[in-house]
Amino acid sequence: MDTREHPVVAPKKPTLTPKAIIHQNFGNKASYVVEEVKEDHQTECPGLSIPQMGPCLYRCTLQLPELTVISGTFKKKKDAEQSAAEIAIEKLGICPETIDPTPQEAQESLVTRLTYIFSEKFLICDHPLSGHIRATLQRKGDLCGLVPISVIAVYDAKLLSLCKCINPEVESNPLLVISYIMRATAKLYPFLATSERHLWIKRQGPYPEDIIESLMKEDGSQECIQVAAVRIPSSVEQSIEAVTLHISLKEYYLDIIANELGFEDAANVLISRNLGKASSETRLFFTAPKSYLPDLSSKFPNGKETLYLKGSLNARASYFAGQDIIGDAILATIGYTRKSRDLFYEDVTVQLYYRMLLGKTPGGIYKLSREAILASELPSRFTARANWRGSLPRDILCMFCRQHRLSEPLFSITIHPFKTSSGLSGSCLKVTESGENVIDCVNGVSETSPKHSDSELSKCEIKLCSRCGDLILSCSPMDCYKKQNDAIQNASLKLISWLNKCFKSMVVPFEQIYEIADDFNIQIYSKNIFREILACQSIHNSQLNAIQCNKLVESIYMNSSYDMLGNIMHLLKIEGPYSGVCPCNGSLPCIRYSVSLAVEGENVKAVIEVCNEFEFEVGVGAVVSYIEEVVMQMSVGQYAYFTTNLLSSDLIFASASDSVKMLSLLSSKDCCMEYEISLIKVAEPPEERMEQALFSPPLSKQRVEFAVQQILESHATTLIDFGCGSGSLLEALLNYPTSLEKIAGVDISQKGLTRAAKVLNSKLVTNSDAGAQWTNIKSVILYEGSITNFGSQLHGFDIGTCLEVIEHMDEDQACLFGDVALSSFRPRILIVSTPNFEYNVVLQKSNPPNQEQEDSEEKTLLQSCKFRNHDHKFEWTREEFRQWASDLAARHNYNVEYSGVGGSADVEPGYASQIAVFKRDWKLEDDVLKHADEHHYNVIWDWNSKK
Repeated sequence: MDTREHPVVAPKKPTLTPKAIIHQNFGNKASYVVEEVKEDHQTECPGLSIPQMGPCLYRCTLQLPELTVISGTFKKKKDAEQSAAEIAIEKLGICPETIDPTPQEAQESLVTRLTYIFSEKFLICDHPLSGHIRATLQRKGDLCGLVPISVIAVYDAKLLSLCKCINPEVESNPLLVISYIMRATAKLYPFLATSERHLWIKRQGPYPEDIIESLMKEDGSQECIQVAAVRIPSSVEQSIEAVTLHISLKEYYLDIIANELGFEDAANVLISRNLGKASSETRLFFTAPKSYLPDLSSKFPNGKETLYLKGSLNARASYFAGQDIIGDAILATIGYTRKSRDLFYEDVTVQLYYRMLLGKTPGGIYKLSREAILASELPSRFTARANWRGSLPRDILCMFCRQHRLSEPLFSITIHPFKTSSGLSGSCLKVTESGENVIDCVNGVSETSPKHSDSELSKCEIKLCSRCGDLILSCSPMDCYKKQNDAIQNASLKLISWLNKCFKSMVVPFEQIYEIADDFNIQIYSKNIFREILACQSIHNSQLNAIQCNKLVESIYMNSSYDMLGNIMHLLKIEGPYSGVCPCNGSLPCIRYSVSLAVEGENVKAVIEVCNEFEFEVGVGAVVSYIEEVVMQMSVGQYAYFTTNLLSSDLIFASASDSVKMLSLLSSKDCCMEYEISLIKVAEPPEERMEQALFSPPLSKQRVEFAVQQILESHATTLIDFGCGSGSLLEALLNYPTSLEKIAGVDISQKGLTRAAKVLNSKLVTNSDAGAQWTNIKSVILYEGSITNFGSQLHGFDIGTCLEVIEHMDEDQACLFGDVALSSFRPRILIVSTPNFEYNVVLQKSNPPNQEQEDSEEKTLLQSCKFRNHDHKFEWTREEFRQWASDLAARHNYNVEYSGVGGSADVEPGYASQIAVFKRDWKLEDDVLKHADEHHYNVIWDWNSKK
């Protein structure tokens, strides 16, 4: 595999948004007022007779001390605000800073920044670092006013940015900031003093007494608080344990943490960058060993400082923080914020530690989003947003990048117009190599939003880069989708699935991981960076997966998969009466469950997790396999009881609130998992979803291809689609080279006809702009009305189609349509398709019936089947359909042939979608209107190529 290395470059300075620039210049003096605007909607479909409601639009008024500006109208409030800010910037002539300072300029700015940090003005402002400085002024004796350098290095973002300009390696090793702060402090003597032996800075001159007195009045509380935290020992042989920090509000909380780590002075405490969300105050506090020496004299050949950090590496904490952690560490959520001058704190439990640990992998992120121990690591495929539960694949990928200090993923959408071949074997759609339109996206949101035609397909490419701009890898799936969002989500799912495989591997060599990447259409560019990311995970997998457990449990975990050891079920019992309502492929069952850790042969167990409602999609790997296996054997109202082997230790501790009790039970040699599951309800899958699970191409496309074949054979020039709905058939016909010159559709739904008009207009305009030569369509008309009423406008077409429509009507109305169509509309060919009820056994059970089944068993299966769609009024068997079609043809002098798509006529239970083709011999008198009582159809939309 080609693995190209890219040199390290300085991180690009992020471009500020217009609102951010206004805030820099005016702060709270800028006022944004957004109002909803009602405007006359210019329809996207010329000639459409149905009035259209326009989208909700917004306009923003920005009030500044110097002027007031008004934006244009936008669909999103935030876009209106940014537009108003952009107008104000242009009128005021503000030039935002876009050039990064040179290393020399950054060093000078660093000195200026430190001067400001220790000024009276900064002391009284609402800044996290100001809170620390104020707290150090209450320290006793010689410690009064000594500010730990680690605090300054972590809590001032501007100072950190300047250090990155001096040395880009600060991004990967944030402790380098301390050496730059010490060098800048030395230039400020005697205003500031520091110590080479102790990592602190002190302002030499005292602050004004009136400021100190006012601060003392604000902080007069003697209250003592208790903060729950977690100790992470550097030795993996020692357990993660809960600790309690007892902090008086008159004390500096870092001194208390230093005491917990075995020191008296907070200057001996180093602080990690924040963990989790950007606004989080959760950090690791760890020891600054005596060998910690920011060497200001030693330099690399390129002139950049190095850092000596000697001591016992804390593997668990280092993996957690993404940087080297020495010695024991305290995980705590505590610190000062901009929102309040009071000390902010939240409890951190052992359970939270393991949940954060779980969130380092894509599979763990998905599990946490589902809040369910039964959820799989990742579903096998993304079907539809409506059926997906938990965080979307794109969001999981973005969160993974943040967890591992990578840049936001870059998504590129490639739009492909597709053409059709003249042959109709298999899939007729072929993606053209020319005419591609590439849309760049950030975080999955396109920076430009061109109109997307339903006749275009989208592919998505994803790139992952380091914070320094190095391209690490790209994922370029070959699959195309009609919706851009589906392309983004499926590409994201493919990438995170591969990343999850990499992170689960304990002993697989890197070279083999690169080979697996080919199967996922992934190319690795920066081999070293990716190796470092996996190395951290490898340490975690191989050394830490079974901590806190005895040797027997450890040996089990070391040979188990992430979720289960072989997915072995024992003692399965299903109780309760059979209701007949069962889940099937594509359905959404909802279960209630409890999972416990138990000791076999003893009446001792502890509940790990209880969930009253958990919904998942069947057939896409949304839950661990043994859960789906059990649920598929149940009907609504039944209960299941079974046991399995142990889950991974991380997962148990992340789910259980009582870690001490779990550890005690895990010390037993005969532990197992106990499950109790009840099936509450089942949401049936849409008809199209069930069909897609078994047929490729989908049945809807196969029906279109069947109709196209009839058009080609008959050389028809006109076609009417009865019950056209939103125009899916008519739109699809525009992709095929046929003899059709005029097509029409009729439906009773104005909403469906409006959608059809917009889709067809967009497609026709696209074809016209592209100079499409494969279609001869000159006229398209959409009518509103019932297909059971006669109207001369619908008379005399060469071909009539009625695909999957009659089952949505009452049975007597379906029969009436047949009579009206063949006696009055009289197309030369009429194609009628409808579901084969007998095939529902296959669709709803997800597997074909056994050939050896007895007739009685087949009848029982058929009786338990439901209609494919809740809107179906009836569904006919093959015999019922043929009886209706043959009687209809006989009454009106038509011949009828039977066919279908999906399945085979020679294999039970026949075709999934059964089709009758009615044909008549052409006679001149047949085209003469003989119907006196006529219904007039409203023309909803009329398109003509000559207009």
